[in-house]
Amino acid sequence: MNYPFDLQTAWFLLVGVLLIGYAILDGFDLGVGSLLLIAKNDQDRRILLNSIGPVWDGNEVWLVVGGGALFAAFPDVYATVFSGFYLALMLLLVGLIFRAIAIEFRSKEASTKWRQFWDISFSVASIVIALLMGVALGNIVVGIPVEKDMEYVGGFFNLLNPYSLVMGLTTVSLFMMHGAIYLMMKTEGEIRERVAVWGKYATGAFIGMFVVLTAATFMFAPNMSEKILKNPVLMVLPAIALLAILSVPRMMLKAKEALGFASSCLAIASLMGLFGLGVYPNMVPSNINPAYNLTIRNASASEPTLTTMMSIALLGMPFVIAYTIAIYRVFRGKVHVDHLHY
Repeated sequence: MNYPFDLQTAWFLLVGVLLIGYAILDGFDLGVGSLLLIAKNDQDRRILLNSIGPVWDGNEVWLVVGGGALFAAFPDVYATVFSGFYLALMLLLVGLIFRAIAIEFRSKEASTKWRQFWDISFSVASIVIALLMGVALGNIVVGIPVEKDMEYVGGFFNLLNPYSLVMGLTTVSLFMMHGAIYLMMKTEGEIRERVAVWGKYATGAFIGMFVVLTAATFMFAPNMSEKILKNPVLMVLPAIALLAILSVPRMMLKAKEALGFASSCLAIASLMGLFGLGVYPNMVPSNINPAYNLTIRNASASEPTLTTMMSIALLGMPFVIAYTIAIYRVFRGKVHVDHLHY
């Protein structure tokens, strides 16, 4: 089958959509995990965990699908990133494993110490995962040491540069804000009032970090704004991102948490869109020599492979979307304290 569009660009967009889906869906339960230890007692923590209990594992499907799409469409990018970010990705994997174990094991014993251990594990793992994801995106923005033959020649500590750490902290605060708004939709009574306070602090922290990140981007990666400056029509994307971010505290103040959550989702999607627009057509920029950049052209799979995989994606994506919608529809509504399973 021949498609009337650029397959490399289409796959770049598809991988981006999958990562946006993951950031929105797993972002709020990572945010809930990051906030978990602030809850003052065991019942409050159980309410928080039950708010994400039916959906957290389904949310991670988007990461698996996104990784599979990256491997299929851009195998050289997959190989370079996984070799260069090897230790970071192993830490990410450990975090994902500990989150799964923690949420399932915490209520297997009535011991207070047992539950505290797994609560700490879940919360720390959630923060570490969000931080590592932000650090990875930050490194893609400023570039990593890639030489010819697409070989990563740096070490783990090359990844911990100031810009990437700022991106990591911004991601943590963004997910905490996103998780707090989600909790406002899922809880009621006194705990909802406490969550609303957490949300105000998380939103303030994110807006502060976002300002710092924006300034750092102009300083360390001015190339990220080149396309927008050359084509003013693209200014609509940062405008949408800014309006969505400012809408979040406004909706929280009005107790319109559903609209606040929608604004938070739009903020994540538009910020990820700005990231994709800034790096395109690069996938992994080299900070050694731009000639060594991995792009959608030199790092993609063969045309027949992209064509075959696109057919599969067009058939499979509707099922993933339908499954996600169905799960959230079934488990909509508030968390009831008389049905706590975690």
